[in-house]
Amino acid sequence: MISFDVYGTMVMACLTLLLGRIVVAKIPALDKFTIPSPVAGGLLVAFTILILKSYFDFEVKFDTVLQTPLMLMFFATIGLNANFRSLLSGGLSLVIFLLVVVLFLIIQNGVGVGLASALGLDPLMGLLAGSITLSGGHGTGAAWGDVFSKQYGFANATELAMACATFGLVLGGLVGGPVARFLLRKRQPELDNEILNSKPEEASDNITAFEQPRRSRRITSTALLETITMVLISIALGSLISEALSTTKFALPTFVCVLFVGVIINNALSLISKQIIFERSVSIVGNVSLSLFLAMALMSLKLWELKSLAVPMIIILAVQACFMALYAIFITYTVMGKNLDGAVFAAGHCGFGLGATPTAIANMQAVTERFGPSPKAFLVVPMVGAFFIDLVNVIVIKLYLLLPIFPQVAVTAGS
Repeated sequence: MISFDVYGTMVMACLTLLLGRIVVAKIPALDKFTIPSPVAGGLLVAFTILILKSYFDFEVKFDTVLQTPLMLMFFATIGLNANFRSLLSGGLSLVIFLLVVVLFLIIQNGVGVGLASALGLDPLMGLLAGSITLSGGHGTGAAWGDVFSKQYGFANATELAMACATFGLVLGGLVGGPVARFLLRKRQPELDNEILNSKPEEASDNITAFEQPRRSRRITSTALLETITMVLISIALGSLISEALSTTKFALPTFVCVLFVGVIINNALSLISKQIIFERSVSIVGNVSLSLFLAMALMSLKLWELKSLAVPMIIILAVQACFMALYAIFITYTVMGKNLDGAVFAAGHCGFGLGATPTAIANMQAVTERFGPSPKAFLVVPMVGAFFIDLVNVIVIKLYLLLPIFPQVAVTAGS
């Protein structure tokens, strides 16, 4: 076995990102279907480690202590990029997209529970392979897995939840790009002309912080230092708030609290001066932390643990991925405009509907880099995927647990 310390892990994460860029550039199919570079590189490393483990009994261990801080840095920059005035301008889109997401949560759990019952499995397994892990992620999966084990007597619920969430993280990064490519295939000539005729200088000024991460941006060391300071303040205060709420019925994940501290800082400072939040430096900090987080999360996947998933569970998750793609194509895209914005919304929805909000942003970046900017989607999707979905998901899960097919136990845990 070889173990990488925190510094070695960071080096490997950076090399994984560079590998992902090379792979996407060299394999036309990956570029065509807008697979994010961190996903391509991370999965290649993960599968290489799987082969080493399976055939040579050689294990690679990473020190992922920086994975959570990188995730929190990303969500802090999302908050620092969210202005209330901009949010109000996209308020109707926010409400509509939230309704689209809520409907899918209901369908996602219905598919999971229905398939579990049809396959002769405990319907609780259907919920674990539904919105608990696919839309909720590892954190929500761990919380509800503990509930199902202790209050419902469901053995190995937490292990199954972690496996489902891991599987979903992979699928979320693989499905979004092809869905957007399929939706925009007829608009390719038109979009290519728009890109060719656009002026780089004008485009650079109009691109929002996270839409095109590889576009050059002029910043200063002072602006970067100010941004890092605000990011760290957001993380520190958000962590304190999350800890204070952890013992109450208003408990929220740390990343949600960090995001909203960033929102408060942004809007409080904007009352003083419009120039305090420097979007270009926010974009750099956010994109670097996002890329490193995804690379670290994917390259450290223990894919051999997915063997613990029974064949029926794999069937459920595969069907869930198909339903997510179909829903994004026929519902999300249609409702959100049947245009470039709608396609970016669809790619983002696939990202957090199967995986997590960072995956959604990576999907959206891959699409906007290829097809053009979508400020509306980059304003709405992170807010819904990082905050509203956690609150709504709890309600949907608890309503499902009231159905007569489940034991009537008073569930008190949150997500």
